[in-house]
Amino acid sequence: MYILENKYYNEESVFKPDKVLTEAKGQKSKPDCKVPEICLLDPDGDLTDYLLKNVKAIKNNCWACYHSSLYNFHLTANELGILPCVVGSSYAVLVAEQLFVSGCKLIISVTSAGVICDPGDVRRFVLIESSIRDEGTSYHYISPEKPARLDSHLLALLKMQENNLTNPYFIGKSWTTDAPFRETSSAIGEMKKNNISCVEMEAAALYALSEAKHYNILCFAHLTNSMAQQQGDFEKGEEFGSIATLKLVSHVIQILQQKNILQYSKC
Repeated sequence: MYILENKYYNEESVFKPDKVLTEAKGQKSKPDCKVPEICLLDPDGDLTDYLLKNVKAIKNNCWACYHSSLYNFHLTANELGILPCVVGSSYAVLVAEQLFVSGCKLIISVTSAGVICDPGDVRRFVLIESSIRDEGTSYHYISPEKPARLDSHLLALLKMQENNLTNPYFIGKSWTTDAPFRETSSAIGEMKKNNISCVEMEAAALYALSEAKHYNILCFAHLTNSMAQQQGDFEKGEEFGSIATLKLVSHVIQILQQKNILQYSKC
């Protein structure tokens, strides 16, 4: 298949995110400043809506991306950036590439996901350790035989907390697809055989970017639905899951700061 050919993984791209942003800053009269070191991708947009509704977030004037808006907010003494509605692998990677050349050192993505194998766990957040590459973007970053997986150092740090009773996540695997409305019974059955926890749309590509360019990226899935197979699907909890997501992010940041992860950053 052509999508797997002519990728030249060791060759630099002609089209570079820093060059695009330089042009965009000039056209938009943006100041030459950096984004927060920790940024969240909010595919559903619910957390961003909650922060804006409660006047907890303000638009970041340094962000010059043509395709998205970035907002700043504070969480447990940390200033974070958040980008809403970053849905799908290609868009997530486009934004992530530009964040990292703009001063970001860690991206945390928290997306809604459909349940494949019910974990039998009251916790509804999955720290995705690896993902089935059923999308196109990841194949432009790493070769087909390589798995899309969380950086081993980050996984080791976060895995130590998995069995803590106050820990809001468990560790699992996802299926990343470009075509959510082609999640057939047979395809779901195959994923169940491979003990896949959930299906989402960004993790495989983000982890491929992480490996290719040595960026720190964490992908979490919020188990919110059974792919519209039962009444009450997509119920995320208080404020559309925003309160729980903030607790998750705060918990993760605390763990990583205790381990000096930002100093460890490979960027």
